Amino acid sequence: MVLKQILKIVLFTSSVCLCVATSVTATEVNKQVQAKSVISVLLNNRTIKEIPRLSEVERKTTSAQQLVQSPASQTVPVPEIVQVTAVKANPTSKGLEVILQTNKGQQLQLLNRSSGNSFITDIPNAQLRLPSGDAFTFRSDKPIVGVTQITVTNFDAQTIRVTVTGETLVPVVELFDSPDEGVIFSVASTTPRAQQQPQTTQQPQIQQPEAQTQPSQPSASGDEPIELVVTGEQDGYRVTDGSTATKTDTPLRDIPASIQVIPRQVIEDQGATSIREVVRNVSGVNFSTASGNRSEDFNVRGFTATQFRNGFREDFYSTRTQTDLANIERIEVLKGPASVLFGQADPAGIINFVTKQPLLNPYYNVSFTAGNYSFYRPTIDFSGSLTADKKLAYRLNAAYESAGSFRDFVDTERFIIAPTLAWQISPDTKLTAEVSYIHDSRPIDRGLVVLSNNRVADIPISRLLGAAGDGDFAETRTTLYLDHRFSSNLSLRSAFRYTSSSEEQRKNNVATFAGPLEDDRFLSIGDARGAQHFETYTFQNDLTAKFNTGSIQHTVLFGLEFARQFDSYSYIGRDAGTINIFNPDYNFTFGAFDPLPNQGKDQVTSFGVYLQDQITLLDNLKLVLGGRFDTYNDDSASNGQPTETDADAFSPRVGIVYQPIPEISLYASYTRSFTPVSGRSLSGDSFDPQRGTGYEVGVKGELANGRLSSTLAFYDITLSNILTTDPANPDFSIQVGEQRSRGIDFDIAGEILPGWKIIASYAYTDAKITEDNTFAVGNRLNNVPYNTASLWTTYSLQNGSLKGLGIGGGVFFVDARAGDLDNSFEVSSYARVDAALYYTADKFRAAINFKNLFDTTYYEGVQNRFQVYPGAPFTVQGTISWQF
Repeated sequence: MVLKQILKIVLFTSSVCLCVATSVTATEVNKQVQAKSVISVLLNNRTIKEIPRLSEVERKTTSAQQLVQSPASQTVPVPEIVQVTAVKANPTSKGLEVILQTNKGQQLQLLNRSSGNSFITDIPNAQLRLPSGDAFTFRSDKPIVGVTQITVTNFDAQTIRVTVTGETLVPVVELFDSPDEGVIFSVASTTPRAQQQPQTTQQPQIQQPEAQTQPSQPSASGDEPIELVVTGEQDGYRVTDGSTATKTDTPLRDIPASIQVIPRQVIEDQGATSIREVVRNVSGVNFSTASGNRSEDFNVRGFTATQFRNGFREDFYSTRTQTDLANIERIEVLKGPASVLFGQADPAGIINFVTKQPLLNPYYNVSFTAGNYSFYRPTIDFSGSLTADKKLAYRLNAAYESAGSFRDFVDTERFIIAPTLAWQISPDTKLTAEVSYIHDSRPIDRGLVVLSNNRVADIPISRLLGAAGDGDFAETRTTLYLDHRFSSNLSLRSAFRYTSSSEEQRKNNVATFAGPLEDDRFLSIGDARGAQHFETYTFQNDLTAKFNTGSIQHTVLFGLEFARQFDSYSYIGRDAGTINIFNPDYNFTFGAFDPLPNQGKDQVTSFGVYLQDQITLLDNLKLVLGGRFDTYNDDSASNGQPTETDADAFSPRVGIVYQPIPEISLYASYTRSFTPVSGRSLSGDSFDPQRGTGYEVGVKGELANGRLSSTLAFYDITLSNILTTDPANPDFSIQVGEQRSRGIDFDIAGEILPGWKIIASYAYTDAKITEDNTFAVGNRLNNVPYNTASLWTTYSLQNGSLKGLGIGGGVFFVDARAGDLDNSFEVSSYARVDAALYYTADKFRAAINFKNLFDTTYYEGVQNRFQVYPGAPFTVQGTISWQF
């Protein structure tokens, strides 16, 4: 039956793709007949002739104006994004040359202009990427006489910007295309303005260079030698593009939404070992609950965030334990309702984990982390090509973790292995297979409890109110991605994922709180044994087409998603008596197990179709329109009692971006979300889905010459159709509840000065009940602080004998939070301070991370009066790693 449904979707998708491909490809053929695959240098948007290779250079002087040709009969093709894997600077007899290393130099396009005293080149079909896949920035300050700075950076998702700034004049820059190295920018040293002849133009000076195949030794200007200081480093904190918000590679500045990306460099610098330590860097995100030490759930802007992995939902059916960071490249947080592309989701937004992908060049990294509470974690990250033609590449991530805890008897052990293969079948077709397996062993731990005085019990935060059970969790994910490019303007991605996960509690799972806290001392508890098994099948198709209607540019995304999920469970329970929370005795007195096990099964089927158009009305005015229609069916049975839920929903999005200047983006958006509601009303009807409605305006800025990126957002989100008790029959529910969240959030990340990086955030969140017949209107939503803030910064020495030595530090503040919707208690605010020391030498790196430096007692999450999760006290972890 499943295969039959999938086959129907494949046939339908193929038909749609074929129709669209036929139309768009016909247009592309006409364009490509005239295309030329050469390096083009564009001056003032006019095409000039090819840059000669070194062996073809003629010794003659020709001005840039003489090189201009008429482009009327030419059509520039849309080439693939070329990866520039390194930037080098070499001294020459005239100054220095900057080399952008790539084996596809002849495919680059160069657009040159001047601004003030700067010569600027934009390469609109390239990206700076290290062999590891990370983005980086090259910068050289005062490298030669007359030049104050040279930078090479990723301007957006598909553009490299080269900037050469002179002291008083636009520098003289010569361009080469080297078949062995890539593109060469030859920069000549200059004398001060007083010694120059008057200039009548500030156009970039592009000259035919003298023939030379090897850089010569540096020469002196007068009697003083030229001092060459070059810093090339990974631009680890600032990310310019992401795919979560639009499912297309779109610069973040062009997206009408607040989306924050936490790259791998931040994860490594902070020594993060869990997702909660990573997402705290994003405004408006705070840890919510651990579901008894199983998983990690988060609030974003007051509501529960839905988690995804590479665009696939990570929910109750696909994961039963905490996400491991071993194969995670970055984490993207999209705020606000997001059902337009991702289907059912809470109005908070989504957290999308982007996994590491195979690299073409050899990359090997081995690391080991150790810390107090018996924490040990070795990891490996290997990648490279498996064939000489580099058409088959792999990535292998693996980690083993054995850890104690500041919580008594809470020991964990986990293992993850995640291999990935990528096969470039043809220049236009790529097949990627990704597999991961996790085995995790950990006890159930529900934290601390609240007393009748509405305060958390004054007991050691280490105390476990139960017994260390034996819980086993296993997860397997298998994903296939097929990417095909019909033409430069039409592409298709088809993806299929299968997951299998299980949870088994075999003995002494004494952590189920079965009753109230008597006399503020004795907690009733129970014991449960059993197992659950889950499977998911998800099939996605995304067709992307780019075309123009007159002067208006379109990027259209058409998608289909089919998913089926299965769940079966069986467990038995028994009474375990009580535990004295102030003087615990772990010799429990057990009652008899239930005579009959609790059993159930569940099958959920969903289908979604969506359409999105990213419209460029003007160079500085962009519009995003989209909509998605979903159907949902949940057929479940518990102890023989069947329940069926049907729902459908349409989720629109409208957003606009206006850029008054290139560094500033003003945006506004309207979005909706939906979440199915299980069960039926007193009349026997299925409940309507919960609906989220979001309004947002904001501004995004590029600061410090593009080294820093920031987002300031104002939002209003309403969640309606919330279940409340039916006054006519308390055994049933009605949908009259409504909750609203309003607030401001601010994020900034990047590099202030060479070697000085920063990531910081602030959020004000006013989340409360606006309609209800159970809880008081005006009550705050539980576990949502009014104010949160974070600041993390690092500095690494760039020169001298201590080059590679760095320090880092940060503070993470969370305001007081209501512990439940009744607002019967709250947990106090806290500020946690972390610090770090680093040393990097060649391919060796050592780091020491100090977490909760001042040993602050705090509670990082709360679910109700019987589940308050304390944060870890002062912790030290050391990491050493080798890359070879």
